[in-house]
Amino acid sequence: MKKKKIYTTLALFSGGLDSILAVKILQLQKIKVIPVCFVSPFFNSKNADESAKKLNIKLQIIELKNDYLQIVKNPKYGYGKNLNPCIDCHSFMYKKLGEIMPKFEADFLISGEVLGQRPKSQSTAGLNAVSKLCGYKDLIIRPLSQKLLSDTKPIKENWIDKAKLYDIQGRSRTRQIDLAEKFGISSYPSPAGGCLLTDESYCNRLQDLIENDMFSSKYIKFLSIGRHFRISENTKLILGRTKDDNEKLNNLITDDLITLNSKNYPGPLGVINCKGQLQIDEVELSAQILLRYITKVKNYEDVKIEFGKSKYKILKVKKLKSGLECKYLIL
Repeated sequence: MKKKKIYTTLALFSGGLDSILAVKILQLQKIKVIPVCFVSPFFNSKNADESAKKLNIKLQIIELKNDYLQIVKNPKYGYGKNLNPCIDCHSFMYKKLGEIMPKFEADFLISGEVLGQRPKSQSTAGLNAVSKLCGYKDLIIRPLSQKLLSDTKPIKENWIDKAKLYDIQGRSRTRQIDLAEKFGISSYPSPAGGCLLTDESYCNRLQDLIENDMFSSKYIKFLSIGRHFRISENTKLILGRTKDDNEKLNNLITDDLITLNSKNYPGPLGVINCKGQLQIDEVELSAQILLRYITKVKNYEDVKIEFGKSKYKILKVKKLKSGLECKYLIL
């Protein structure tokens, strides 16, 4: 008797409840599930790591690089409320999953997407757009809602049993929570969004990079730290708000960056991002803004200007008058 084939699927895995359930549903059908978490400057693998450990499954982590940044900058299907290109983003991830199927000898792809959970990207039209754009439309299964969606190859060819999939739709999580209890899953992350592209303040800073032709990982990595000031079209200043911010900024310093701090008083660390030739008046203005956040400085103060971590000079600067730095602040 011919041995029945064991099918393998790659799962888009965020570590949230929906993706946990999608994995579990397929495992119960004796499908080998390989969870894959994509990371970028805008989202990390923290929840995925924790959930994979609890499920005792080996997580594959893949970093999205410059080609993904182009998707964020110019999405075919536009943005959500802020700069979240959810349809293009999900499609891009499916495309990347499809490209690595041969490496893992995988047969099809799954995710925890739920019909109607998000008004744009998870409407019927949105899910169809995701499937069509990625190029693997006939190999995608969405276990939580598949009974409400068109059959694809894994169902048509009986790789999986459609009767054991689900018809969940809408924003309520009641059925997912009930399923988690049924499957013995007691611990999972809250549904709070983990993508910075849905955060309004962060997106204001990101939009500033786009508008000033500084949209690259070199500058994006600073966006979630400290206060940000647009000094000129070419130049930005980032100031730490706290000791923790200063430490994070310090860890990102490379030899092509200029940093600033007060010589005599504790205060914020400043980092200058510049895409062209930095002007002396831009350095002086940055130093003046830095001094505004050191209350012990009353008038003039020596500011240490460091070039990378090897060279420096001292610049005597007059503290900026109250409130003037606000015109440069990026909220």
